[in-house]
Amino acid sequence: MKQSIQLRLGQQLTMTPQLQQAIRLLQLSTVELQLEVQQALESNPMLEVIEEGEEEGAEAPEAAAEPLEAGGGDGEALAGEAGGEGLSELPAAGEAEAIPEELPVDSAWEDVYDNAWLPAAGTAEAEEREGNDVRGASAETLREHLLWQLNLTPFSETDAAIALALIDAIDDDGYLSVPLEEIRQGLAPELEVEPAEIEAVLHRIQRFDPVGVGARDLRECLLVQLTQLPEGTPWRAEAMRLVDQHLDLLAGHDHVQLRRRLRLDEDALREVVTLIRSLNPRPGSALPGPEPEYIVPDVFVRKQRGVWRVELNPEALPRLRINPQYAALVRRADHSEDNAYLRSHLQEARWFLKSLQSRNETLLKVATCIVERQRAFLEYGEEAMKPMVLRDVAEAVGMHESTISRVTTQKYMHTPRGIYEFKYFFSSHVGTTDGGECSATAIRAMIRKLIAAEDPRRPLSDSKIAQLLREREGINVARRTVAKYRESMAIPPSNERRRLV
Repeated sequence: MKQSIQLRLGQQLTMTPQLQQAIRLLQLSTVELQLEVQQALESNPMLEVIEEGEEEGAEAPEAAAEPLEAGGGDGEALAGEAGGEGLSELPAAGEAEAIPEELPVDSAWEDVYDNAWLPAAGTAEAEEREGNDVRGASAETLREHLLWQLNLTPFSETDAAIALALIDAIDDDGYLSVPLEEIRQGLAPELEVEPAEIEAVLHRIQRFDPVGVGARDLRECLLVQLTQLPEGTPWRAEAMRLVDQHLDLLAGHDHVQLRRRLRLDEDALREVVTLIRSLNPRPGSALPGPEPEYIVPDVFVRKQRGVWRVELNPEALPRLRINPQYAALVRRADHSEDNAYLRSHLQEARWFLKSLQSRNETLLKVATCIVERQRAFLEYGEEAMKPMVLRDVAEAVGMHESTISRVTTQKYMHTPRGIYEFKYFFSSHVGTTDGGECSATAIRAMIRKLIAAEDPRRPLSDSKIAQLLREREGINVARRTVAKYRESMAIPPSNERRRLV
């Protein structure tokens, strides 16, 4: 095959560095954008943060904007002009010895330093002070809480080693996740621990706070909590018998068999079940979890004079500008290395600011389009949500669907009904009997409303819910679709929702 050289003319799209930067900033969340801005400020000297009270287009002082010359003449003149009057008032070197030890002052100690006053213990001021001191502290984990109680409990060295191994095997819900035999094999061979010793230490740990921690199953967890109740607690013995022997019937809501085997009437069984429901099936959840992560909304939606208005959150927007002092040092005709360095960073700073502006404009445009299409949701709630997909917004704003997907990812909108992610307003549609469409979010809200109003003795089945939606709302939805929506909302089926009133 003979080799040859050919010329071809063609056009193709190229991802320039500026376009790549704009796309990358577009898909960042508020927290990620703040980190990106911080990195840009640290790497580019041309960028600076606009402080409060400063104008975005504020110019630098003329003296600071002029190019600096090398040499010490200007520095000496500047010092003489700025501090000449103050330097003339300073004492000479020989006058320092004549300064008295005590000098009269025109201010009191309290004017400069706060009094070291602490509120009395038990008062509201003391509680507020303690709350402020520990606000930034990390929450105590379940393992740390159990180890703290272990150190306060008298254990022998062998029992302490067993207890430490047991605590390490407890999961976040408070259950023992490793068999006792496996824990025994993991202990040091020189301890020569018997299974009965591990069982005894486990029973002591199960009495730690929260009660029931370290249980191997739900039955043992509930029994430990029932045994810790006072002996005079009403229906305590019946509840222990139910949990020990008939917990499967309670899980299946087979109240007829429970009444027959426990020989209780309906009112008594209701009291027993109420006592069991007051227990905690996951004792590990009694401790506070990790610190909550607060969401900073990207846009605010308000209704002013009957019109819904969308505006960007000013606190979430980075306020940056090009440093006018450094920008004034760039000389167009100079080709030195320093000038090339400043010129490249100035161009990067302009690109970065332009990408931020483009991100804000796109975000505001997409949010406005969403609010216009979901105005009924803002007025009446979830049941009035309209079906909407990415293509609808993309065609309305004249952008590609991938761009809309990037804009709506990890972006949040603050509305009078709460804070929602942009993705929340997008949902598929289901046909209605009159030829219209209904949003899947609206159907979920209707299903939740029907289940909330059902009779606890005879809960609605998925088929019945589908029938009611067809008769009342005119929505053609299949039974399996109702089951899928119900499971997505973590609502149990009808046989598990049956309750004794």
